[in-house]
Amino acid sequence: MNTSPSERRVALVTGAAGELGRAICQRLWRDGLHVVAVDIDLPAARQLAGALPALPGQRALPLYADMGDAACIAAMVEEAGAAFGRIDVLVNNAAVNHRGSIFDFDAARWDHMMAVNLRGPALLCQRVAPYWKASGAGGRVINMVSRCWVAGGPPAYVACKAGLVGLTRSMARELAPLQVTVNAIAPGLLPSAFTLDGRDAASFELMAEGSIASTPLKRLTTPEDIAGTTAFLASPDAAFITAEVIHVCGGSQLAPFGR
Repeated sequence: MNTSPSERRVALVTGAAGELGRAICQRLWRDGLHVVAVDIDLPAARQLAGALPALPGQRALPLYADMGDAACIAAMVEEAGAAFGRIDVLVNNAAVNHRGSIFDFDAARWDHMMAVNLRGPALLCQRVAPYWKASGAGGRVINMVSRCWVAGGPPAYVACKAGLVGLTRSMARELAPLQVTVNAIAPGLLPSAFTLDGRDAASFELMAEGSIASTPLKRLTTPEDIAGTTAFLASPDAAFITAEVIHVCGGSQLAPFGR
């Protein structure tokens, strides 16, 4: 299909430089979208953008954003909009996780998680909404949650992800008049720097073994699993799907969540 640069849809992906964000950017790029790769680690976002195969009329733009900073989000969206004139697909993938139980959580860290994981996606949608209004072409919002929203786990992280499910459903109603669909993806345990942070190899291995044992399809989630589901939700094939949570975890949403 021949598509002019101005007709190509634009996908903005937060947390783009991590394993999951990178796989999502690569898949959307292969599907022909311009990609705005947003990360708090700008050099890593630039490296990702530079590694995408050069294709005529297709552009990858790396941008910095701290998703806990409202002014930073506004500036990033303004820069992306100025570069492309449109934003069609929004993937809220950036997240932080300061682990702790209800007995020992730190209030400042709790607030930071809420700001990045829950308020950030809401503010980002608010800032992108004028582009959906102006284009009249509809759009897609895809929020990354976790299977822990139904099974429990570290309280602050679970509260953020459960809140993001609620936000998904609320925004699906509010953005429907603009023909914007809003859905969430709930991955299972996915080996990455994010899930390994704060854990040693032995404790993660035990966690992975437990996850596989409780997963009907008997393996861990891969970045490509999530990227494929993201691509589907971003595609015309998903135009009539909204307010859904798609569990991409091999059936492990049926089992209790381990710490």
